[in-house]
Amino acid sequence: MHTMPAPAMEPLSGYRELPRETMLERARANYQSLLRRRTVRDFDSRPVDRAVIEQCLLAAGTAPSGANQQPWHFVVITDAERKTQIRAAAEEEERNFYNGRAPEEWLRALAPLGTDQHKPFLEEAPLLIAIFAQKYGIDAQGERYSHYYVPESVGIATGFLISALHDAGLATLTHTPSPMGFLSKLCGRPDSEKPAILLVVGYPKDGCQVPVHGGIKKPLAEISSWLE
Repeated sequence: MHTMPAPAMEPLSGYRELPRETMLERARANYQSLLRRRTVRDFDSRPVDRAVIEQCLLAAGTAPSGANQQPWHFVVITDAERKTQIRAAAEEEERNFYNGRAPEEWLRALAPLGTDQHKPFLEEAPLLIAIFAQKYGIDAQGERYSHYYVPESVGIATGFLISALHDAGLATLTHTPSPMGFLSKLCGRPDSEKPAILLVVGYPKDGCQVPVHGGIKKPLAEISSWLE
């Protein structure tokens, strides 16, 4: 049986309270930075410094998770042959999606983006990050134990990663071909893990185009409410 460790607490040492003016200045700056983030589908093929990616992965690993179990694994793929295999497998699933599996309403929602089953960015971008959700863990005795709030935890960590990559000057695309079981095989991941997102990472290609409507974000009044 998996034994739970005894609770261990320590003083909060990293927190710094800031003056109200500084708080507002930082909040505005962060918003303006993230407002410049756009999903990119045309990537330059030039490589990205591995050290930069590693720091961004470390940032993702600081995300909160259920019981601090950190139920995620990030596979960084730069090998050209493996990227070609991933593109072939993803496009097969995408063909099935666009040619019958997708509801008409979904296809109408995607139409302004101009997307289809062709995914050249999976080969053109310098790297892909396959994000896996760990459904359960294995302890030192080889016993299986449950993970909790896995989708929520992996989603938060992915958000941290996208933000870190953007802050480092890189562009991203969240790609979610369905189903994604092929990623487990191509990345050599165990049965305890399920692929969640394939993140495409790199520099935007010169002359890169993005959908006009993608920059229109819902106003604050539509995305939030206050109960006072």
